[in-house]
Amino acid sequence: MIPAPPPFTPTADEARDLAARELAKTAYRAREPGVLERVGQWLLDRLDDLVALLTAQRLGGAGGVLVVVALVVVAVVVVRWRLGRASRAARTASASLDATGLTAADHRRRAAEHADACRYDEAVREWMRALVRDLEERDVLAARPGRTAGEAAREAAAVLPAADAALTDAARCFDETVYGGRPADATAVDRMRAADAVVREQRVAVG
Repeated sequence: MIPAPPPFTPTADEARDLAARELAKTAYRAREPGVLERVGQWLLDRLDDLVALLTAQRLGGAGGVLVVVALVVVAVVVVRWRLGRASRAARTASASLDATGLTAADHRRRAAEHADACRYDEAVREWMRALVRDLEERDVLAARPGRTAGEAAREAAAVLPAADAALTDAARCFDETVYGGRPADATAVDRMRAADAVVREQRVAVG
């Protein structure tokens, strides 16, 4: 029986180098380079201080390495948590249905461009904006800042009951993509396009 190789146990300097390489990855810098670079540099400086302390007091070996590795883990967790918050904030900002100065036709054109480029998340957002803007242009909905997709669907369904299912499905698809963290695909875009078509066919009853 061939004995298993011994586990990799880095020295304090090697652990510090591993942390530097991890924090230098593109994923940690792409979102907010100014903040993350400062956080990463501060953590590396503290690791340098710890390595110097361990060296001065001759506290190498497994105990010293474990302390350094623990700090590396904490550093990675903190940076990933910060990236997650930035990502959620970006999704929320990009999800706004408030007036953008574009017409429903403009949003439909942008949705089609995103879909053609396989940017499905953006296409779903633009289709929802097109749907809401169309309802506002036809005076089915009054323009109201801060309105959510679900609110728009419920308010419009009260005026266009035949479009209730389409409106509800569009709002659900939008929320799943923007807030639920579910990446959109071509099927999601088709759902939004179909919902928009159904809503456009409906007319407000007169009398």
